[in-house]
Amino acid sequence: MTPEEVGRRVVELLAPVEATASVSGGQGYARATVDVPPASWADAVRAARDDAELGLDFLDWLSAVDELADGFDVVLHLWSVAHRHGLLLRTRVPRDAPVVASVVDLFPGAAWHERETHEMFGIDFAGHGELRPLLLPPEFEGHPLRKEFVLASRVAKPWPGAKEPGESEAGGGRRPVRPPGVPAPGEWGTTPTPAGAAGAGEGPRGGTPARPARERPARAARPSAGEGPARPAPGERPAAGERAAGSGAAPAADEAGPLGRPLPGEPPTGPPRQQPDPDAAGES
Repeated sequence: MTPEEVGRRVVELLAPVEATASVSGGQGYARATVDVPPASWADAVRAARDDAELGLDFLDWLSAVDELADGFDVVLHLWSVAHRHGLLLRTRVPRDAPVVASVVDLFPGAAWHERETHEMFGIDFAGHGELRPLLLPPEFEGHPLRKEFVLASRVAKPWPGAKEPGESEAGGGRRPVRPPGVPAPGEWGTTPTPAGAAGAGEGPRGGTPARPARERPARAARPSAGEGPARPAPGERPAAGERAAGSGAAPAADEAGPLGRPLPGEPPTGPPRQQPDPDAAGES
């Protein structure tokens, strides 16, 4: 049956009770919706369950909607396992005396839903017999799903969702997260650790570095642009630091070059190097 046919069939079964049929939204998931007076609530549920054409034998869920000054809409969704169609049955109860008949004798599974609706909206289900608290503690006052229910003030309980320090008077800003291996601000240099960022492995606050600074050797002064390294006078050996800077190689342990080689800036010693004769190479 289509949603329109389901709605018309329910209205026919409840005649002469004044019931209004419509179709909910949802395109392919649209449901037949029938509004009935509170006095005919249980009769409408029984008719939808026992009718052979409807066969709405499965209770899906039951809840309510707060319509403020207009009262509360109690909504019940039934489903037919055999025919694969559903029905939204609704009734409106006044706000000052929200009472409707229980359907636990028709669908025992409605007991849990009616207890939750009573607890969250304050609607009484006549004939239920056991509307005790289900989700909230017994000492809780009020009905949380009513639109006039005011949540606890942030002054009474600090708001934990402050993104930056100072958003909430109670503080509780987010703790900064560093990538693995990155030291805390107080561990390097004299940058003080920010307030609220102290943790395991961080240095002390107040600008004192947590690790002693390592002594580094003094670097030789670099020549200015366009000026080369200073050359020693004739017959004078350059200092170790100057030799290293001029040649780009590390200085030797002793003053003499390794394996009898001259140091940079010294004339070569030993017999002169003989150059091969190109004519002799051509003759051979």
